[in-house]
Formats: sequence, structure tokens, C-alpha cells
Amino acid sequence: MKIQTNSSGTRSIEVQDAHLQTIEKYQLLRDLIDSNGYVDEQVLDKLKLNVRALLEGQAILDKDLLDLCLDVIYHPNMKAFGLQQLVLLYINWKDRAHDFLGSSTRAIQGTPFN
Repeated sequence: MKIQTNSSGTRSIEVQDAHLQTIEKYQLLRDLIDSNGYVDEQVLDKLKLNVRALLEGQAILDKDLLDLCLDVIYHPNMKAFGLQQLVLLYINWKDRAHDFLGSSTRAIQGTPFN
């Protein structure tokens, strides 16, 4: 799956299912976005600091977490817009995984939260 990382659509990042599973495993997006709902560079910096703290605090490095960092979070194209798209992709991925519950939440990539 690809996420768009800028508003013009000229840059993107490939996100694998394993990346989304790692986000879920470490609950990296939980309480990341403030109540205002805006995803800006400060939110991206907060995510990077959270992941760095996880990596520094582990006695054994998790290859999946390292892959997520290298492939997505610390990718040169990752900006606030890309993080917003990653959040939307994660929401849709979780929705598909829990489709049997009859939920109908759908986030549309390319649209802002506000």
C-alpha cells in the first residue's frame, strides 16, 4: 500500500502490512494527536521521539520496529501530510480487520481530519 506524503501527490511511501502490525503492537498512534485533530510537524516529531525511546529502552531490538523506522517513520519523504495519510491508512486497515463486527468507519486518504 502506498501513502501520499505531500499534497501534490508527487511523493509517496510504500507501507507494508507488517508496518501496520508493528504500529498496532506498540500502539504508536495512541494519544499521538492532540484534541485539536491537527497533524503537524510537532506530531511527527513526537512520534519519532516515542519510537526512539522504545528503541533505546529495549534490551533486544525488534527488527519489525527498526524496519518501520527505516521504511516509514524516518523516510526522507515523511512529513506531517504523510503521517496524516498513515493514520488514515491504519484506521482503514483496522476497520477491515474488524469488519465482522459490522462497523462502518471509513477514513478517506487524501483528506484532512479537519
